[in-house]
Amino acid sequence: MTQILWHPSPEAIEQANLTRFMEKIRQEQNISIASYNDLYAFSLEQPEKFWKAVWSFCGVIAKDQGHRVLIDANAIEKAKFFPDASLNFAENLLRRRDEAVAITFYGEDKVYKKLTFQEIYQQTASIANIFKEWGIQPGDRIAGYLPNLPQTIIAMLAAASIGAVWSSCSPDFGIQGVVDRFSQITPKVLFIADGYYYGGKTFSCLERVGAIRSQIPSLEKVIIVPYISSKKDIRTQDLGGLFDIWDDILEGSPTVSIDFVHLPFSHPLVILFSSGTTGTPKCIVHSAGGTLLQHLKEHQLHCDIKPGDQVFYYTTCGWMMWNWLVSTLASEASLVLYDGSPLYPHPEILFDIASKEGITLFGTSAKYIDSLAKLDVNVIKSHPLPTLRMITSTGSPLAPTSFDYAHLAAKLGRQPHFPGLQEFGRLDDRFRPFQFAPPLDLRRCLSGHR
Repeated sequence: MTQILWHPSPEAIEQANLTRFMEKIRQEQNISIASYNDLYAFSLEQPEKFWKAVWSFCGVIAKDQGHRVLIDANAIEKAKFFPDASLNFAENLLRRRDEAVAITFYGEDKVYKKLTFQEIYQQTASIANIFKEWGIQPGDRIAGYLPNLPQTIIAMLAAASIGAVWSSCSPDFGIQGVVDRFSQITPKVLFIADGYYYGGKTFSCLERVGAIRSQIPSLEKVIIVPYISSKKDIRTQDLGGLFDIWDDILEGSPTVSIDFVHLPFSHPLVILFSSGTTGTPKCIVHSAGGTLLQHLKEHQLHCDIKPGDQVFYYTTCGWMMWNWLVSTLASEASLVLYDGSPLYPHPEILFDIASKEGITLFGTSAKYIDSLAKLDVNVIKSHPLPTLRMITSTGSPLAPTSFDYAHLAAKLGRQPHFPGLQEFGRLDDRFRPFQFAPPLDLRRCLSGHR
């Protein structure tokens, strides 16, 4: 048995989303669920009732849920969840439309921007409207070669709102890496930033546009997103053909609402890619309904995310955790985005941001935690972080020494009600209905074990 490092207080247990979820099942299903283990068993033994309860608890917005929850359950390649449901992924993420801050963005020390939920909705509506004018249809592919910008999220939501399929990679990919991925999915539209910042340096992407569009003949439209330069400077560039500029689209768009296209639960939402270490990267298609429901479960039950939380994950838009981060909008939480080096201009920069923005969930990778450990930086001790409730790590299993470093730093810097660190999203966990959740004990992580 692994060592117990932390036990939740009675108040933490009472206030946790998971506790409320268990009570909801007890009342509605009239079954006895006295512990987490009971709930875990219920999720495996009665998956139809479990996933229907998740749908209800998380408030999924849909045109129709349908009566059937799971068919062909015993044949994994044929199994389908909610086969009669009709919904739109973007509609669920854009449910909140007030003037509170939805996205806070840091582009290293060069760019700082805040957008409200209303601004996100309106800009998404403008991009979705231009897609319709261009004749983009459900199932068409839209690609983004972009940093972790607010515009990247807006473009993805605009695509999803009309049923188009989104795929993205970060600008540190070379031309061949982009072509290897996007040429397989034949996108009609490509969003590309004019450049990006990393480690205090500026990198231009505009010289890559001509080569990329010449090798992806399916492209009908290219939209340049200004980030490191002005619209005026971009217009003087020879980009191998006609192009539109993001700012011009927004400025020329009338105020419109979004006519969300409702599609089957299994309708494709995004295309991710394998690493490409064993050949050409392989396409991995994720459905709208499956992505939405799984992310809502992970956010609200595993990570206890609630409306008004400030959620941060250090990621690029070429990593699956970018999609996970974006989906937290469906829980009416706000996002904190960072693009650039996590150690520039100093190793504590991300925790400076966490302190300033009141981050409640801090997500990162095992590599980042290992880097801080090797630098012997105790960022949590130097940053009180009174709002921080959880640190998550994914990408690769944490080495026991890195886990001990992160947990000790959290313990020294925080009060006893803070669980410290959970290792989240490992491959062996992605297919379980549950993993660590706030009302549970936190145990020491051992390599190869939970």
